[in-house]
This record gives sequence, C-alpha cells and structure tokens, in this order.
Amino acid sequence: MARKLNEREKRIVLIGAVAAVAVFVFGYGAKGLDRWNKSRTVSATAKRRLAEVETNPAKLASLLSQVPVFETPQPQEKQASLFREKLYEQLKKAGINTEPSPPILGKKISISGVNYRVLKIKCKAKCKLDPLLDFLGNLKENPYAVGVEELRIQCDTKEPPEKRKDKDVDVDLIVSTFVKETASKPTVTKSFGPADANNR
Repeated sequence: MARKLNEREKRIVLIGAVAAVAVFVFGYGAKGLDRWNKSRTVSATAKRRLAEVETNPAKLASLLSQVPVFETPQPQEKQASLFREKLYEQLKKAGINTEPSPPILGKKISISGVNYRVLKIKCKAKCKLDPLLDFLGNLKENPYAVGVEELRIQCDTKEPPEKRKDKDVDVDLIVSTFVKETASKPTVTKSFGPADANNR
C-alpha cells in the first residue's frame, strides 16, 4: 500500500513537474518561436519586394499586346473554316494575292485526355518581301493560328541584291492550327430478312 506524501515531498514533486514542463517549453518552444520569427521575416521581405514592384498600366498593356490570343479549338469543320477565313483575310490585308489550299489533317495530339489533331493550310504566293514580313508579324493576331510549320522563300539569285529588293519572291508557307477531334459515331448496319413475296 502506498503511503501519503508529506508537504515537503509534495512540494518537491510539484517543483520537479514544473521544471520538466519548463525545460520542454523552453527547449522546443524556443525553436518554434525562432521558426515563426523567420517565417514572419521572410513574409515581410516578400511583401516589401512586391510593394516595390511598379505596376505601370502602359507597361502592362504593352506586355499583354505581345501575348498571342488563341481560341479554344473547335471541331474540324468549324475550326478549318474559321482558320481559313481569318488567314485569307490577313493575307489580303498584307497585300499578298493567294488562295489558301484545302486544309490537311496532321498528327494526333492528346492533352489532358482530350484529343486534338494538327490542321495545316498551305499557301503559295508571289509577292514582295515587305508584305510577307508584315503578314508574318501580324500572324499572332489570328486567334486560330498555332504556328508556321514551313516557310520557303525563293528569289532570282542571278541578279545583284540591290535589284532584288523590289522584285517579287516565290513563297511557300504552311500554317497550322489545332482541331478538336470528335468521337466518331459507329455506323449502324440494318439487316433485312428474306424478302416478302408481297413486296415484289
């Protein structure tokens, strides 16, 4: 049977428990407090740096104007029509006389479980170099264009460069876009039984 502790022993146990708790709190609490102070310092530094960043609306507008706009790919028929019309409009605006050829389907691409295909349009033209450069510079305004797959420029190399400046060059250009691949519907075949004698 356990005997009762006298007042002196009770004080010793209480002081020992308080000392153990104090050692634990000061040992681990100080480390936690240090980490908390460091995180507050890092957070304050980051907030100060963010506050120092200048958000000039003119700079922001100029940066946003450089980012190409891209529309979400549509099913093949719709995307091909939209892409071709916009491309023809840009070619005409640049002063390049050509009619884009029919679109050509390329390889399949799967992004986040959605299947897309690359659709290419080939253009052949004869034009001066300046309108071609204008067209290529403004191609980013086409919300359906993904990129230029091929660009071939041919000029008459027999003439000196000074005379070639105002001459027309032959241009072969392939521009691409993405089209959303639609699930193909299974074809249903009907089976007919033997012909009725009454239906003949």
